[in-house]
Amino acid sequence: MKVKKGWLAVQVGLEEEDGGVERFVIPISYLYHPLFKRLLDKAHEAYGYHANGPLRLPCSVDEFLHLRWTIEKESSGSHHHHSHHQNHSHHFHGALSFHSC
Repeated sequence: MKVKKGWLAVQVGLEEEDGGVERFVIPISYLYHPLFKRLLDKAHEAYGYHANGPLRLPCSVDEFLHLRWTIEKESSGSHHHHSHHQNHSHHFHGALSFHSC
């Protein structure tokens, strides 16, 4: 599947998980988020820099979905003045430790 300009395909999941590995397409802006940068560092430690195909991320699908939700809430909180979950977005900065790595 071809990915639109400004987006990046990633492969998420751990082989030992029941759900296996899933593919997601994310905006390139995620690469600049501190939580995502930490996950990229983990990917480098686990897999190195050279890979064929989608970028592989060493975390469970659930951890990735939580990371994506956190990034989306932070970015939507900065653009919407009346987001009722805005105060909770900063709570997750240290919560993602990627235990499954």
